Amino acid sequence: MRSGPGAGRVVRHDAVVMMSLIYLLLRRVLDLVVLLGRGDTGKDVEILVLRHEVAVLRRQVPRPRLRPADRMWLAALSRLLPRPRWPAFLVTPPTLLRWHRQLVARRWTFRVTDNGGRSSTAKEIRDLVLRLAAENPTWGYRRIHGELVGLGYPAAPATVWRILKRAGVDPAPRRAGQTWRRFLRTPASTILATDFFTVDTVSLHRLYVLFVIEIDARRVHLLGVTTHPTGQWVTQQARNLMMDLGERVSSLKFLIRDRDTKFTGAFDAVFAGEGLRILLTPPRAPRANAFAERWVGTARRECLDRLLIVNERHLRHVLDQYVNHYNRHRPHRSLHQQPPARLTARADPRRHRSPT
Repeated sequence: MRSGPGAGRVVRHDAVVMMSLIYLLLRRVLDLVVLLGRGDTGKDVEILVLRHEVAVLRRQVPRPRLRPADRMWLAALSRLLPRPRWPAFLVTPPTLLRWHRQLVARRWTFRVTDNGGRSSTAKEIRDLVLRLAAENPTWGYRRIHGELVGLGYPAAPATVWRILKRAGVDPAPRRAGQTWRRFLRTPASTILATDFFTVDTVSLHRLYVLFVIEIDARRVHLLGVTTHPTGQWVTQQARNLMMDLGERVSSLKFLIRDRDTKFTGAFDAVFAGEGLRILLTPPRAPRANAFAERWVGTARRECLDRLLIVNERHLRHVLDQYVNHYNRHRPHRSLHQQPPARLTARADPRRHRSPT
């Protein structure tokens, strides 16, 4: 029995279809009366003409649009025509059977127009499920469901599975496989790279800038600016860097540098004392230290090439401002449009230490 707010619209639509069918039947009855008064020769000629017109229309319109009344009329005539003659219709037998099933379904069912039933999953839960799956490739939908329950989100395991399925996320064994990109980036969190670059002032005095970049987080450390980069000065900047890194030094394993004579044995000893291994680039091969070279190019294009440097103090102030912007605000495509400071803050163990 039909009920609900949509029942009235369904009844009105059925009445319109019924009136159209009655009108079509009256027209066809009148056509039959006219045909009975004609001779067989005239009927055969008219049939040939109509068949030819249908063939022409089929070439022009591959799939004609039929109204519900047209479908009912064709379905009724199909009962009077032998099955071998059914190709004369514009539709195929499976189409006629499908129309019949639709009519039966329309007769005994009704549309649900209210908002009853299960409510849709909240966008917050969907986003959280997809984020957990992306950041934890080894987690299946059961583990993700357990994390949601622990966070206080009411969701069934089937809901988590459905969200992952619709988003095209594969099961955990397929996602857990290590890709080449991830395999090659794994050692990046343990590598530092250092280099010098020069800046000429307005008075044509050359200044030397020493910096270190963390390969994984792309975080830049400006070590110093000087007009005379002696071995003692470079070694002291290395000691200052070790103090700034603090406990994070224990996670570092390698330092990449070129064969510049300003990097003395004492400079290497500062890093070797903390357990870092020095990796020397081949002679005249700047691409071997690509991350450092790329940052130099970025600093020149975005900052140094746009202004004139007066002296050492001016250059230090400009670079301090740019490095702060680079680390805290500038988005990076390799970091999913996040600045290096956010990635470093998540990886810093001091942020997770409980206060004493």
